[in-house]
Amino acid sequence: MLNINKIHHAAIICSDYAKSKAFYTEVLGLPVIRETYRAERNSYKLDLLVGKDHQIELFSFPGAPPRPSYPEAQGLRHLAFEVDDIEEAVQKLQNQGVAVEPVRIDETTGKRFTFFSDPDALPLELYEK
Repeated sequence: MLNINKIHHAAIICSDYAKSKAFYTEVLGLPVIRETYRAERNSYKLDLLVGKDHQIELFSFPGAPPRPSYPEAQGLRHLAFEVDDIEEAVQKLQNQGVAVEPVRIDETTGKRFTFFSDPDALPLELYEK
């Protein structure tokens, strides 16, 4: 059996690198760890810090196919971010022009959560601590 410590990163391929970079850094406020342009692939890789020790890798690949369907396509269903105050986080997203679904209660945990989308319609979730 493997001795897995944690999830290190989630990788996202975007359709418009500049638009997605602005969304993740300016709207969500994720700090940039490093940005790399790979000329041989005509591709960018942007490493973003989530919290103290987690990362999102944002990639651009020319000609990448779109996501097959929303919301229940096979594969990654959504990416969830933990927040301390869901109402405050929702308000900040809405102030940036991001559409956010109504806040719901998780029937299993009793915690509040909601969904919104990134520029490529990748479903993202806010989950209250």
